[in-house]
Amino acid sequence: MNIHNTQQIHKNTKEYPSSIPFLIFLETLKSKMHEVYSELVNADPFISKRGIPSVVLDEIMSLNPLSVVIPKEFGGRGLRIEENLLMTSAAAYESLAFSLTLGINTALFLQPIAKYANQEVKRNVFNGFIKERKMGGLMITEPDYGSDALNMQTFFTKKEEQYHIKGTKHWAGLTGFADYWLLTAREKHKSGQLKRDIDFFICDVNSPNQQIVVEELFDNLGLLHIPYGRNAIDVHIPKLQRLEPISSGINILLDTLHRSRLQFPAMGLGFIQRMMDEAINHCKQRMVGGKNLVHYDQIQYRLAKLQASYTICSAMCAYSSENAGVEKDLSSCGFEANCFKTLTTDMMQEAAQSLVQLVGAKAYRYSHIGGRGIIDSRPFQIFEGSNDILYAQISESFVKLMKQAKEDNLYQFLKKFRFAILASTTIKDLLNFDLKEQLTQRKMIELGKMLSFVVAMNMVVAMGKKGFRQDLIQNAITILQTEISGIMGHFKQINNTMVLEDYKNDSLWNNYI
Repeated sequence: MNIHNTQQIHKNTKEYPSSIPFLIFLETLKSKMHEVYSELVNADPFISKRGIPSVVLDEIMSLNPLSVVIPKEFGGRGLRIEENLLMTSAAAYESLAFSLTLGINTALFLQPIAKYANQEVKRNVFNGFIKERKMGGLMITEPDYGSDALNMQTFFTKKEEQYHIKGTKHWAGLTGFADYWLLTAREKHKSGQLKRDIDFFICDVNSPNQQIVVEELFDNLGLLHIPYGRNAIDVHIPKLQRLEPISSGINILLDTLHRSRLQFPAMGLGFIQRMMDEAINHCKQRMVGGKNLVHYDQIQYRLAKLQASYTICSAMCAYSSENAGVEKDLSSCGFEANCFKTLTTDMMQEAAQSLVQLVGAKAYRYSHIGGRGIIDSRPFQIFEGSNDILYAQISESFVKLMKQAKEDNLYQFLKKFRFAILASTTIKDLLNFDLKEQLTQRKMIELGKMLSFVVAMNMVVAMGKKGFRQDLIQNAITILQTEISGIMGHFKQINNTMVLEDYKNDSLWNNYI
């Protein structure tokens, strides 16, 4: 099965000049996205059709949004990280699926190409994006190797001037649609063993011997406009299409994934802002008990949490704009990258849940932005690293830093830690205790969640010092204090409960009445 060629006809080749000032370009893009997605809702109120709609390709992609992450020397807008964050956020306000489509192309394909690809290969790829509206994606995950991706079994062997890559990949966004893929594989020794390192290869599916066979298209629960599936890889890639690592392929992997995770707040910002705007508008109009919903205390609390999430994502975007550029090596930045990804995606899901709770039964539909938001935002807590695993990794790296500093007291370490120094005074009473004993995995996850809130508070305080609206800053700090306090209540409780696998014995309630 291959749906690639059938969808190429929708790609508009009219050029949109990259010389137009960015803010004008952004406003034009916002207007076009709003127009297109309003039209789509009217044409397909149940938002039930799968695959990228042709109107998106014809109307939105004709503005060449992906030029934002292409260097000027190749005809792009200049690869400025802050511009990509603004564009991604604007897209997420209208459509989370389209924002992710941009994210797949930018963070997982074009940015690593710009940094690690051969110059001539870059020219050909970027020219395809600029002139022909091509798209690209990244294939890492395999059916038996998801979180354990470093042990992937897709392998390559070198034959003269080509690499033969063979294996199976699944759950790559834009399956069967992208023109280019970054394929990950491990080199196979003559003994049959696979090397530990991972290499990246650019696969052009329109070139000879580089076609990827889509064995199955998945019925993904949400994000219906993005095709996912299982792919059979058996391709021959020219030597020049292998990415050129600075140190190792694993370094490329970490650098790419960490940069991607540091850009998650942009997607979260646009999505959460939409949930917040919809919630505020509904609560101002809806009358219950003779007054608007917005006048009820619990409603104010929900709206305040939504607004705090908006402020937190804004603060994280400000950080990423200064620290996540392609010119920086982010391979060792797992702590902050994982904090950003986990907290952002948890806040996205909570924002959608809150909107549905506020609107009520009318929102329990896929055709409603809130109901759709619950389904569409849920996989972000799983994709590119399950949040539970990432929270544990946050704690592992943090505890390691504490041991290196020979410090047991959490507050004493945080007040000198660059991702907590501005927030530490505010949370001193909550976190002034020793971390001496070996933590269980469930406690490591709780600690990771707490640390992500601390990092978020630090970002919020930093942005407040730069002049961001102070009432929004203070509200966010208050909400974050509440969240940290709640987690600490769980963290300090002893909980070693275990599942009983033979639970059916003596457990039928009707035997005891």
